[in-house]
Amino acid sequence: MPKSRIELRFGGTGGQGLVLSAKLLADALALEGRHVAQSQTYEPTSRGGFCNADLVVAAGEVDYPLPVAFDHLVLLDKIAVKPSWPRLKDGALVIADSRLCPELPDGSMRRCHFPLNRTAIELGSERVTNIVALGVLIEMTGLCKRASVEKVIRASSPRGFLDLNMDALAAGYDLAKAPVAAAAS
Repeated sequence: MPKSRIELRFGGTGGQGLVLSAKLLADALALEGRHVAQSQTYEPTSRGGFCNADLVVAAGEVDYPLPVAFDHLVLLDKIAVKPSWPRLKDGALVIADSRLCPELPDGSMRRCHFPLNRTAIELGSERVTNIVALGVLIEMTGLCKRASVEKVIRASSPRGFLDLNMDALAAGYDLAKAPVAAAAS
């Protein structure tokens, strides 16, 4: 039985596809009958400024659409640590890119570093780092079924990016299952 309310954030910089990741996950959750509220903030720069996309997920109607304390945090750049860290619940899962967010503050969070950006580059495009991260998040949390997110990605990906996005999602699943994932910081 899923928790009655789950709050999560994709945090990083503008241009990393954080809002897209949140939308894909929200759509996959909606396919499964979950209720989702999505919000985002970003600095007025197209690339490089702080950006986040937040989701509040509920089995029933979302009573308050903004997150209060995150259960899960995906960090694609260190710029997102300072505004996000104080809002984590004790025991929250933090998924961070090992190159772009190498150091994390202390706390009672479950901190896991993955080569998200490097994996995307090895697949052929840094632009799919967000999809690799989405795969890791889904594999580690079971927030939704793989089939649901795959269906959403197939329906929304431009033809030229479909195979790359599906490969990035699969690479994220594989990263989360690797023995290195067990060596959380």
